[in-house]
Amino acid sequence: MNQPEYRPCIPVLCSENLDFPDIEPAQRQRDGLVAIGGDLSPARILAAYRRGIFPWYAPDEPIMWWAFAQRMVLLPAELKISRSLAKNLRNKPYAVTMNYAFRQVITNCAQTPRNGQNGTWLVPEMQQAYYTLHQQQHACSFECWYQNAQGQAFLAGGLYGVLLGQIFYGESMFAHAGDASKIAFVHAVHYLQQQGVPLIDCQVYTDYLASFGAREIPFTDFAACLHQFNAQPLPQPVKPQVLADNGVIPLPGDSPYLNH
Repeated sequence: MNQPEYRPCIPVLCSENLDFPDIEPAQRQRDGLVAIGGDLSPARILAAYRRGIFPWYAPDEPIMWWAFAQRMVLLPAELKISRSLAKNLRNKPYAVTMNYAFRQVITNCAQTPRNGQNGTWLVPEMQQAYYTLHQQQHACSFECWYQNAQGQAFLAGGLYGVLLGQIFYGESMFAHAGDASKIAFVHAVHYLQQQGVPLIDCQVYTDYLASFGAREIPFTDFAACLHQFNAQPLPQPVKPQVLADNGVIPLPGDSPYLNH
């Protein structure tokens, strides 16, 4: 008789509190799947990020909470910029803003087709959850604007993430034109470095992120950084602003802040 297949039980989150199970068994037994269920309330999401846990699931799945044994991170001081990108940063007409168009950025992240993916993990309730965090000043976006043939600015690329204490947790990015997400990312890293952010969480390995100098570290090292920096405030509050103007101003909208 064959031995029955071992299937580790997956903890289900309790709706009455924000506690998460221990992470080490999840990494050892379930490939980093910490728990399922719960909700996407701001308090629960922030409680997860403080421990290095993030939500990630498909439209037909329950909410899943993950913390992988290896964490992809970027130290801003280690940012690498290719020669071709450096040339575009100097010469290409563009503008980069922060928190000008958070909702548009997350919508584009959800809708932009990606190689090897048939759908998106940014389901509508996930988009709304991060927009609520943005309204509470816990999530921010970085936008890259190009000019069309008529000389009008359009949103060419961008990224968003959660900013908790002095750690930025990158979530997703998109591009509709060449190098747009890269330009937004470079200026985002420079801005975060100026604000004293020592670590950018990239979650999982990709060749794209590695090309910028991101690397994997053990989760224990990552957790130590969270413990040290999550409770440290930034020197100044985050606010909508222009980070770079390389010839694409004014930007569209009745007011300079498209979210308002």
